[in-house]
Amino acid sequence: MTKIDVVSGFLGAGKTTLIKKLLSEALNGSSTVLIENEFGEIGVDGGFLKEAGIEIKEMNSGCICCSLVGDFGTALKDVIDQYHPERIIIEPSGVGKLSDVMKAINDAGLGADVALNSAVAVVDASKAKMYIKNFGEFFNNQIEHAGTIVLSRTQDISDEKLDNAIELIREHNEKATIITTPWDQLEGEDILKTFEGATDLEKELMEQALKEHHDHEHHHEHGEECTCGCHDHEHHHNDDDEEHEHHHDHEHEHHHDHDHEEHEHHHDHEGHEHHHHHDHEGHHHADEIFTSWGIETPKKFERADIDAALDSLEDADKYGMILRAKGMVASNDGTWIYFDYVPGEKNIRTGKADVTGKLCVIGSDLNEHEIEELFGV
Repeated sequence: MTKIDVVSGFLGAGKTTLIKKLLSEALNGSSTVLIENEFGEIGVDGGFLKEAGIEIKEMNSGCICCSLVGDFGTALKDVIDQYHPERIIIEPSGVGKLSDVMKAINDAGLGADVALNSAVAVVDASKAKMYIKNFGEFFNNQIEHAGTIVLSRTQDISDEKLDNAIELIREHNEKATIITTPWDQLEGEDILKTFEGATDLEKELMEQALKEHHDHEHHHEHGEECTCGCHDHEHHHNDDDEEHEHHHDHEHEHHHDHDHEEHEHHHDHEGHEHHHHHDHEGHHHADEIFTSWGIETPKKFERADIDAALDSLEDADKYGMILRAKGMVASNDGTWIYFDYVPGEKNIRTGKADVTGKLCVIGSDLNEHEIEELFGV
């Protein structure tokens, strides 16, 4: 029997970190294969996970609901036939809909020996309110279809804000188990057992997801135009309807993890809200709301320049609403610089050399020219 676990989560929620924890603390020695579906031109997460020695099959076309359904099913079958794994972990794009992933698994025709074991949503507790308000169609879908919701960064927020995040999540999913304890206080095995305990709920949510897709396809049969955006991959935005507000409390907390040489900066996100008024009624594909900029480069960087560039990405008027930036680039001192960014938070560390430098920025209404100038590529 092959178990399939789907670990979803909005951009920068911490999916990759959680998967690493599960692999090292709960699945070490097991036959596990990770499949990524990365939104964007450059699959940077693949480089991060190579450090853990995990086999990755990257799919960068970004559309799992329409154009990628066939490829996705083939990829799953190839993995099962080639590796005969005990478990497959699927990490969907941060802007993917969990219901689409669940339906794609069901439609793949994998046979009785393969089962959807768990559907999980990783949620950044400090940003739940902002993402529900601005990108509810995608963010809420992940919450609504999850049997287990894992909150990240709970150690960085007040009890009141944590309670508010839970309350908002419960408005979209009353039944899921919510993990609120900071991850460093939990063993990976305990987290995995929690996923496993939600099996009955997974079945219920799968039936719900299939019904939603059946209703959606029924609309298509009656002549309605497909709005998933998979076919022409153009990006549609209405700049006139968008407002940007940025409020920062520039009190920084510094955390050092000497094993990974990590350097994190946290901003107080009370009042830090980005207002983007998108029409989320109906069915949209990620390509209609989000855009990505990515580049491979041999350029060498100074750590201070990367640090300053990530700070600059907070300027939404100049660069667009940046939801996620990540990369691995060569440094002038012979080391490699790895970095992650989500609004108000950055992480810069030293990592292993990769075949070439990679930069990726994901967000809404990106000003690609300004981003290229910012990184000097």
